[in-house]
Amino acid sequence: MRRTLLLLFLVTSGCSTGPAKAPPAKSVTVVETIHGVPVNDPYRWLEAGEAEEVLAWTESQNKHTRKLLDPLKFRASLRERLEKLASIGRVRSPRVFGRRVFFLKRVGLEAQPGLQVRDGYTGPTRRVIDPNTMSADGTTALDWWHPSPDGSLIAYGTSEGGTELSTLRIRNVENGQDHPEAIPHTRACGLAWLPDGSGFYYTSYPAPGSVPKGDEKYFRKVWFHKVDTDPSQDRLIFGEKRAKEDWPEPVLSPDGRYLVINVYQGWSKSEVYLKDLQHDGRWIPVVEKVDAQFSARVVGGKVLVFTNHEAPRYRIMAADPATPKMEHWTELVPQGDAVITDFDVFGDRIVLLELRDATSRLRTVGLDGSGGPVVDLPDLGTVSEIHADSRGADFVFDFMSFFHAPALYRYDGASGKVTSFERLPTDVDMSRFESRQVWIVSKDGTKLPMFLVHARGLSKDGNHPTLLYGYGGFAQSMKPFFGSALMAWLERGGVYAMPSIRGGGEYGEDWHKGGMLANKQNSFDDFIAAAEWLIKERFTSPEKLAISGGSNGGLLVGAVLTQRPELFRAVLCGVPLLDMVRYHRFQLARLWIPEYGCSDNAEDFKWLFAYSPYHRVAKGTPYPAVLLTAAEGDTRVDPLHARKMGARLQEATSSGRPVLVWIEKKAGHGAGKPLAKVIDQLVDEYSFLMWQLGMD
Repeated sequence: MRRTLLLLFLVTSGCSTGPAKAPPAKSVTVVETIHGVPVNDPYRWLEAGEAEEVLAWTESQNKHTRKLLDPLKFRASLRERLEKLASIGRVRSPRVFGRRVFFLKRVGLEAQPGLQVRDGYTGPTRRVIDPNTMSADGTTALDWWHPSPDGSLIAYGTSEGGTELSTLRIRNVENGQDHPEAIPHTRACGLAWLPDGSGFYYTSYPAPGSVPKGDEKYFRKVWFHKVDTDPSQDRLIFGEKRAKEDWPEPVLSPDGRYLVINVYQGWSKSEVYLKDLQHDGRWIPVVEKVDAQFSARVVGGKVLVFTNHEAPRYRIMAADPATPKMEHWTELVPQGDAVITDFDVFGDRIVLLELRDATSRLRTVGLDGSGGPVVDLPDLGTVSEIHADSRGADFVFDFMSFFHAPALYRYDGASGKVTSFERLPTDVDMSRFESRQVWIVSKDGTKLPMFLVHARGLSKDGNHPTLLYGYGGFAQSMKPFFGSALMAWLERGGVYAMPSIRGGGEYGEDWHKGGMLANKQNSFDDFIAAAEWLIKERFTSPEKLAISGGSNGGLLVGAVLTQRPELFRAVLCGVPLLDMVRYHRFQLARLWIPEYGCSDNAEDFKWLFAYSPYHRVAKGTPYPAVLLTAAEGDTRVDPLHARKMGARLQEATSSGRPVLVWIEKKAGHGAGKPLAKVIDQLVDEYSFLMWQLGMD
């Protein structure tokens, strides 16, 4: 690809963006010719996050944002209510290992959830890892944790300031003491313990300086570590001479004989390799170079392969470990009417986590594929995680819905009964509200569901403040949830709408592919259709409609606000991707090329440039009010996107409505953010919405 760069001249500009004038940003005319197309990038200088002039501009933007948001009269009461609702706490991620049950729990207004352990389901609970004691400001987070098979040890990772750059440590569950070794560079660590807990296979990244600058975020490899030994002596197991974007995950059979490496290559493709450790055999390529998702494990003497190959709603295949390749597979669990999103094995049975019309369903089948019962759930809602010990006769799961606070449950395989073993009391009057699912039609005739949550008996007069939230990417599904911000919004008369747009995983891989790569515009069209439906059905009006999204959802609302600015009064755009011509050059973004494409490729460039929000901003357009938020410590999406988009919108808009930029310090993409910072962000976002939608 031939690129030419033309630097022409400098222009300083600023504009009034509401009650106060936004700090000006110089506009440096940079025209780059990409595949024969001139691309204007006037705020490229804002990419250099460490440059003094960028730091100064960012600080001035933050002060401007504080000047407008801090005096809003409803902030104090909003904060008080959000803190009260947040003090309900949170429980999630139940897992069972041997006789011990582990789960995360945040109590009251603690900054971070701690890891709880309980011997059995009815005994006392104690905290075995508490990140709240690891930093004075609550910004140390527990990123991930993997107990040994008998629950006596935990390998875990912590990071600082939202960076997710974690260090692996090993803790004795009985006495709470850490072993001496610490293994750095273990971001999002995949880990598989030996059956006796003497060691484990794990993933890590290169040390800074050992690879070209920027590549420390890639070249993920699998190593073996023996407990209580020097990590520098760890043995490389898998990953040498692989593509730097590969994402390997180790899985060990319960008897320790078979090691499986699932290698994810984006969100639509993966490969599987197997080794018989008992005979020190070679790596067997179970499946490679097939355009589909595969993940495998060996349980009960079978290789179980979870895949969407020729089954977009997923199925489970089985094979003998001695002949594990695709030509020897047999179908164990066929594709059904719902999307299988996960499975686990307990005793001689399999539990399937399924998604049907964006709500969860659990059912069990035999290891021989024989049918079994559907598990009773408390309501239509969301199970986000299931976990079983293959040697046991039960499994655990979490559950929540719009009006059901998160709780943890056990399914007893012997009796078929479901019982709660950890739940959160709340005095919120849920009877005041209702939720339902409606169906809307997108631009091309595609039907999609949308959750609506609002007060009972709501009149359809077109005057209700409404928040439309979306994501639409990476096969992630939008499901019912319980949240303090949602409750506070409903209590103030707000309507909440959440559609299942293409790009998500609500209806399997076909639905995902319908909103990725060249089809990405479908995601935006679906979201626009949801907004138009809300207006047509007189739930709201353009003057009362706000949209919100974060990360890929930030791209969504960024694209929609540039394509249909007249539909919305306010936009919350969090940790967003917005310059889709250059996104792949920063942070972890090369991992997302399979989802979006890459402008280095001429065909990909056509669709990326066509919708790239930063490049679609047009001077003189009356844009809605916008609050762009990002974080200095974000190692996934660089805050340059929010900076560049903010500067361009401030210069372009003719509406007189504010375009605000807030770049948070000591925070990242969102994972591990302490509760106080979460509440600060929610107060900013919802007071901004209340201000703009006239909810005073």
